[in-house]
Amino acid sequence: MRSMITITREQERKARQDKRFINKQTQTAAKYLRRIDELSGAPDGMKPFLDTLNRIYVEMQGLNATQKTIGTYCVMAPQELIYAAGAVPVKLCSGNYTAFFVGEDIAPRDACPLVKAVAGFKNTGLMPVYEDCSLMIVPVTCDCKKKIAGMLSEQCEVMTMHIPTSKGDDEIDEFVSQLYDMAARLEDITGNQVTYDSLAEAFRITGRAQYELSEFIRLKKGNPYLIRGTHAMTIMNAAAYMHAEDWAAALHEVNRSLKERAGNGQRVTNKKLPRILLTGSPIVFPNMKIPLLIEEMGGIVAGDETCMGERGLYDPPVITDDSFDGMMRALANRSLRPCPCPTFADNSQRIYRLKQLIKDNDIQGVIYHVLRGCLVYDFEYKRIEEELGQLGIPVIRLESDYNEEDVEQLRIRIEAFIELIKLKQEPEKHKTGRRYL
Repeated sequence: MRSMITITREQERKARQDKRFINKQTQTAAKYLRRIDELSGAPDGMKPFLDTLNRIYVEMQGLNATQKTIGTYCVMAPQELIYAAGAVPVKLCSGNYTAFFVGEDIAPRDACPLVKAVAGFKNTGLMPVYEDCSLMIVPVTCDCKKKIAGMLSEQCEVMTMHIPTSKGDDEIDEFVSQLYDMAARLEDITGNQVTYDSLAEAFRITGRAQYELSEFIRLKKGNPYLIRGTHAMTIMNAAAYMHAEDWAAALHEVNRSLKERAGNGQRVTNKKLPRILLTGSPIVFPNMKIPLLIEEMGGIVAGDETCMGERGLYDPPVITDDSFDGMMRALANRSLRPCPCPTFADNSQRIYRLKQLIKDNDIQGVIYHVLRGCLVYDFEYKRIEEELGQLGIPVIRLESDYNEEDVEQLRIRIEAFIELIKLKQEPEKHKTGRRYL
C-alpha cells in the first residue's frame, strides 16, 4: 500500500513538472512569435511559416505527416535520400530555453546550449516532433554532437555520420559510401526502396524549394529593403518543420508579394538602415533575440550565413553522371564541397563566402554570433575579424546563451555597433549631400 502511494505521488510530481515545462516553453515561443508578427514590414504570405512554428512550439503538435518522419541534426544529411525513401525530414536542432534548462542537468556545464536543449527535449519526452521520429540522423560535426548521438541512442533509433575534416576525392568517396549506408538504413525503417526513380523525384521536390529560395535571395538583397531579415530568418526556420513542396509553395507567395513591392516602389522603411550580416553559430527558433534586437535597434539583417539560414538549400546538387551512383555522388559533393562549416580543417572557403555575401548584399557591418561553448565557431572569429578588417568592414563578436538574462547586455552592444556604422556613413552623407529620410 505504501509503495502504491509513493508511485502515485511520484506520478503527480511528474505531471506537475511536465505541466510547468509545457507552460514555460509555450509562453516563450508565443512571445517570440508575437514579437516577430508585430515587427513592421512583413510581406504577404508569412502566415504559413508563423503557423508552422506556432503548431510545433506553442500547440505542441507533430508534423501531421502520413509518412514516417526522420530527424536530422545537420544540413549535411541530405533531405533527398529521406524523401526518396518515402519519409519526411525534420530538423531537430532547437533554440528552446526551457529545454535548455532541463538539459543543463544532463549535459556537461560547458556543452553548447543547442545540445543541452536537444538533451532536454529527449529527456522530457514532451515534444511530439521529437517523439514521432522513426530514426534520428546525427552528422558528427563536433564532439558535443558525437556525445549527443550516444545519449539519443539510449532512447531511439540513431544513425551517426562521420564528417571528414577535408574535402578531397578520397573523403568524397567515403561519404558516398556513408550515403549508401544511410539509404539502406532508411529502407529498413520505412520499408520502401530508394530507387533511381524515387531519388530523381526527390531531386525534383527539393529542386523547386531551391529555385524559390534563389528567387527569394535575389529579391531580398535589393536596396531599398523589401523584407526584414528577422522575417527572412523565420521563413528559413519554418523550413525545418515543413515538407519541401509545402515550403516552396508558401515561399512562392512571399516572392510574389516581394515582386509587387519592388514594382510599386514599396519598401520596409524609408530610413537608411545599416545593413548587417549575421554569421557564426545557428539562430534557431525560438532563440530569435539577436535578429530582433538588431532590427529593433535600427539595423536590418541583410544577410544570414548561419546553417539554419540559407546555407542548407543554397547549393543545389549538380549531376554530371545520369545514374543512381551519379546522383549519390552529386549529393556527397553538394553536402561537403561548398559547405563552409568550421568543422573542416581548412575553412578558407568560408572567408570567400562571407566576402561574396558582403559584396552582394552591400553589407556595412558583421555580427559574429557565438553560442556559449560552441568552440568550432569561436575558433574562427579572429581570422574572420582580420580578413574583413582589411575590407574596412567592422565586426563584433556576440556570445549568447539560451536564456533572456543577457538581453540587455546584447541590446547595449548591438545599439553601439549600429551607431558605429552610422558614424562611418556620416562623411559620405555630407560629401554627397544625401540625407536620411
